[in-house]
Amino acid sequence: MAKGLTKTALVRHLAEKLELTNKQTSAFLDLLAETAVKETKKNGEFTIPGIGKLVKAERKARLGRNPQTGEPIKIKAKTVVKFRVAKVAKDTIAPPKK
Repeated sequence: MAKGLTKTALVRHLAEKLELTNKQTSAFLDLLAETAVKETKKNGEFTIPGIGKLVKAERKARLGRNPQTGEPIKIKAKTVVKFRVAKVAKDTIAPPKK
């Protein structure tokens, strides 16, 4: 099973391409993540151009089932975070079939 880039590998790659130090690049990535969390919490969404958007969504209370017993259970309302992939990224990674 193929493994994606680790944070260290990503930092090294970006530092090389942008001619920055690993420390500066790592600080940038940490700041981006921190900003994304704060903005999504405050405004309900945060867009990373060309990649996608973090969106805060409200889920309503609903009736579910216990998979082992089949007994109905109540699921409380809650707030969740969703990630919507940008169309450009989606079409580049997995082009639509014609």
